[in-house]
Amino acid sequence: MLYTGLVSVTFRKLATEDIIKLVVQAGLQGIEWGGHIHVPHGDIKRARDVSKMTEDAGLRVAAYGSYYQVGCEGSGSITFEQVLETAVALQAPTIRVWAGNRGSEDADGMWWSKVINESRRISELAEKVGIVVAFEYHNNTLTDTSLSACRLLKEAGCRNTGCYWQPPEGLDVDLRLYGLMQIMPWLSNIHVSHCVFNEIMPLSDGSGEWQKYMEVFKNISGDRFCMLEFVKNDNPDQFLRDAETLKHMV
Repeated sequence: MLYTGLVSVTFRKLATEDIIKLVVQAGLQGIEWGGHIHVPHGDIKRARDVSKMTEDAGLRVAAYGSYYQVGCEGSGSITFEQVLETAVALQAPTIRVWAGNRGSEDADGMWWSKVINESRRISELAEKVGIVVAFEYHNNTLTDTSLSACRLLKEAGCRNTGCYWQPPEGLDVDLRLYGLMQIMPWLSNIHVSHCVFNEIMPLSDGSGEWQKYMEVFKNISGDRFCMLEFVKNDNPDQFLRDAETLKHMV
């Protein structure tokens, strides 16, 4: 089953209450709350309050979008225990994390081992409270390509760890589809936007391309959220239009 939603950092300047109103107005089903602004890591009261506000509005907490960088703990960053405690209070089913802070081409064997071992540790902690861990599919991490993402997921071998997906920059549609097919066994949520030469465009401009991805998602077992991440000019009205496109595709 595919559900629709919004990644809260799309609107960094909007208050939590305003984001909830926008999502309700758009007719979407859930929100990935970000740990950077709207639900800060370690702020348990805030997480509980946002969880209640989300539920009271008839929405679901899709995930907790943390900024935890696997393998980087001890370098002044937050601890996973803080992230996990916050996610529990938020009642988030999934915690999004970053696979380190360097790209796969720049990572040596020691770095791979460190990230793999840390992935196993946080996966075990999250599994104890019924939460899934999912890597961001992003540049400058060990999940910056489908090949490296599959390697990390296979070598870590964690039962409750998956990977988000979003169309990688610089590839044509066929190569994006090929990469998507490679990570299908671990596919978690999807971040949805239409980006051309690093510029966010209306989602309707890329609906033909996205429909091809949607056909893949619909043939994978399990539930996941397709969530709008970033809209042209950070415009709420554009978000509402993009939401209509997303609902039509889903």
